[in-house]
This record gives sequence, structure tokens and C-alpha cells, in this order.
Amino acid sequence: MNSQTSKYTKLIKEESKRLGFLSCGISRAEFLEAEAPRLEKWLNANMHGEMRYMENHFDKRLDPTKLVDGSKSVVSLLLNYFPSQTQNTESYKLSKYAYGTDYHFVIKDKLKQLLQFIQDEIGEVSGRAFVDSAPVLDKAWAAKSGLGWIGKHSNLLTQKVGSFYFIAELIIDLELDYDSPTTDHCGSCTACIDACPTEAIVKPYVVDGSKCISYLTIELKDNIPSDFKNKTDDWMFGCDVCQDVCPWNRFSKPHNEPLFNPHPELLEMTKKDWDEITEDTFKKVFKKSAVKRTKFSGLTRNIKFLKD
Repeated sequence: MNSQTSKYTKLIKEESKRLGFLSCGISRAEFLEAEAPRLEKWLNANMHGEMRYMENHFDKRLDPTKLVDGSKSVVSLLLNYFPSQTQNTESYKLSKYAYGTDYHFVIKDKLKQLLQFIQDEIGEVSGRAFVDSAPVLDKAWAAKSGLGWIGKHSNLLTQKVGSFYFIAELIIDLELDYDSPTTDHCGSCTACIDACPTEAIVKPYVVDGSKCISYLTIELKDNIPSDFKNKTDDWMFGCDVCQDVCPWNRFSKPHNEPLFNPHPELLEMTKKDWDEITEDTFKKVFKKSAVKRTKFSGLTRNIKFLKD
């Protein structure tokens, strides 16, 4: 461990804090050996449903040096999105991550600032920023970097923090000090498995994506299969059940990112308001939101499925 490398590592971690990230962990950019058979098995079991893009770039998903030439380090970052207020209890439900401005824009901007800082302070460093927009196994890298462990619901979990955060990376061609993975603290708890409305967590640490409410309400372009009737627990976009019941999320604290604050109308809307939502209201309430991904037609399809 040389002093120059340690100095650079410290600078990057301090700047990430200043930019509002919850935490920062760093791993050597190398082939994810343990993940390869796991990903292959999951894909072969068709647990990705219609998310065919998961089958693409298998090698790139597992090897960051194939994404960024000469890459040496994967800098993993967490950004809290836990809201201080939640929706009206008489409403159809929206995943908390989608309350405010689309996280892709918010995080991309912070990552660009971090990369610029690295270049200004350290010199010629090449790299790329990733916010679940490319074949990068975010959770695996964050776990490898010691930011948490993968829980039985397959989300990243952190002691004293929980799991309501986004994960992003910078892959750069700079040698840094590397963090070590942490241990698994799920113990014998099966709260997430027991609570999943569609039984998508088929066994500890394995989620059948094609049964997950988030997949059904966001990724699935066809009609939601009738087998899921009365099983989607009033979720119209995404689902937080496995996170809501997780004991570690007792430690979640509200974020302090103004851009993640919801449109005031969103918190007040009731089921009746959603049943009658117009395209204009949709555009106003979800102006820069991740909900735009499912479009007005997708959201109304989901609401109709819950209502009928």
C-alpha cells in the first residue's frame, strides 16, 4: 500500500461524501469469478422473464476491463433515497425510489462531478460512470467493495442503514486501495421471503424476476398474467415489500437530496384519483420521474389490473 495510492483513495472517498453519497467502497477491476456460475444458472432458469437484455454482454457483465480499457478500480457508491413522507394510505402504491426526479439524472450528474474532481486533483484518469444503464452487476461490486452484503431478497443490505439506496459506479484506470467484503447479517431471518406477495423469492438469495411485482409493473410490456390477480398488493409501480419488512430498514434515515422529494400532489392522491388520472396529471406529477419509463399507458394498465 503506497502513500500516493492511499492519498488518492482518501481524496475520492472524501469528495464522494461531499457530493452527498452515503458511502464509497473500492474494488480491484477484475473478473467476477463467483458471480459467473450464479448469473448463468439464473438466466438458464429463465428467471429474467422478458428482460432479454440480461442475456446480452455476458462477459462484460462479469469483467469491467471489457467495459473500460485499462481499468484498474471499480468505485462503488451508495445514494440514499429513503423519503421522509410516504403516500396516502388510501392510495395505490409506488416504489419509494420513484417518488422524485429520476435517479439516473441525479446520480449521473454527481458521478460526472466526481470524475471531474479526480481528473482535476490527480491528473489524467480515464473512466466511465454507470447507473444501472450498462451491463454492470452493481450489487456484486458494492458487496465486493464492503458496502454491504447481498440479502436473501437479493438486494444489498448495510448495517445501521438498511437498503433504501441507489448503487452506482465509476470504473477508472487508476490503482487505488481496495476494500474487503463484509459478512452476511441475515442470519435465520426469512421476513422478506415470507412477505413477498407473489412468492418471487423462490429460496434464500434467489429471486425469480419474472414473478417480481417490480418486473410485472415496469419491465413487462404485455398484459400482467391473470395468475397474479389479487396478489400484487396494490402496487402500481415497483414494489418495496421485501425491503419494508426487513429488520435492517428500521435504521433507514430520510435522504437529504431535494431532487428526490415527491411532487406534493403525489402524496395526497387516493385510489379514486388514480382511477381517474389523466395524461396531463401524469405529466405534471411525474415530470422528471422514473415512472415515465412505464409511460401513461403502462401505469393505467397497472391501475386497471388492480381495480378490475
